[in-house]
Amino acid sequence: MNRSVFSFNDKVDRIVLKPVATAYRNVVPDAVQKGVNNFFGNLGDVWSTVNNALAGRRQETGDSISRVVVNSTVGVLGIFDVASDMKIPRHKADFGTTLGRWGVKPGPYVVLPVLGPATLREVAALPVDYKASLTNQFTEAATRDTLTLLNIVSTRARYLGASDTADGAALDAYSFIRDAYLQRQRYIQYDGNPPDAEPPADEEPDLNDNGEVR
Repeated sequence: MNRSVFSFNDKVDRIVLKPVATAYRNVVPDAVQKGVNNFFGNLGDVWSTVNNALAGRRQETGDSISRVVVNSTVGVLGIFDVASDMKIPRHKADFGTTLGRWGVKPGPYVVLPVLGPATLREVAALPVDYKASLTNQFTEAATRDTLTLLNIVSTRARYLGASDTADGAALDAYSFIRDAYLQRQRYIQYDGNPPDAEPPADEEPDLNDNGEVR
C-alpha cells in the first residue's frame, strides 16, 4: 500500500507541484522567495515555541521565543530572519515531536495521499498541528487558502534541487525517501544530536508488483 500511495504522490508532484514550483522559482525574484520562506518560518517558530514548552525544554523554548520576538518586530513580521543573523538557533518542533519527547514511539512508517511520508505518531499529531497552524486562524477563506497554497509552493521550490538529486541517485526512490525521512525525524527529535540509530520503525511488508516480499 505504501508504494502504491508513493507512486500516486509522485505522479501528482510531477504533473502539478513540481512544474508550479519550478515556475515560481524561475519567475519570482530571489529576495521575494527568501522573504516568503522567512515569513512562514517565523510562523513555524511560534508553534515550535509551544511544543518546546510542552516538552519542558527551557533553553529551546527561550530561543524560540527570542526568534519570534526579534523576527516579528525587527524582521518586519518575519520577512527578514534577523534572529539567525544574531545566531539565535532554531529548534523545530511540531506536536509529533512533542509526543516523541513524551515517550510515544514513532510506530509504523506510512505514506499519506498527497501529504507524503509520516509515521503513525505523526499521523496522530496531524489534527493538532493542522488546528494550531497560524495560517488556519484566518477566518476569511480566500486569505487562508492563498497562504496555504503559497506555503506549499514555496516549500516545494526549496526542495527542487534535493528531489532532482534523489531522482538521479536513487535506484529505489521509495526506499531513499523513506530512509531520508526517518533520519530527518530523528535529527529533529533530538535537536540535531541523535543517539545511535534505533532499528527502523516497523511497517507493512515491502511487496513487489507480484505481491512478493522484496
